[in-house]
Amino acid sequence: MLGPDGPNTFRRIWEMEQIPFTGLADIRSATADAYYQEVLLLKLGRMPAMFVIDQNGVIRYAHYGNSMSDIPENREVLEVLDRINSEERQSQESAL
Repeated sequence: MLGPDGPNTFRRIWEMEQIPFTGLADIRSATADAYYQEVLLLKLGRMPAMFVIDQNGVIRYAHYGNSMSDIPENREVLEVLDRINSEERQSQESAL
């Protein structure tokens, strides 16, 4: 997860909310801009975006939200992760 806050604020929020995965501060929005995450001031700023990027750096899933509440269902993202893991297992098995 990326956030626009500085590292100290980001770390404090992460600890306070006990978020169980890694987060990165994107202070100048360089990463968000690189992935074309849209900013709509009339809709409270940067729209949500979610990506699943595999170990080779390939974007396997991309979702660009149209509003602050437009976030993909967990099921949808977990299916992508399951598919990637399955492909990885199959690749490892065929290499043996």
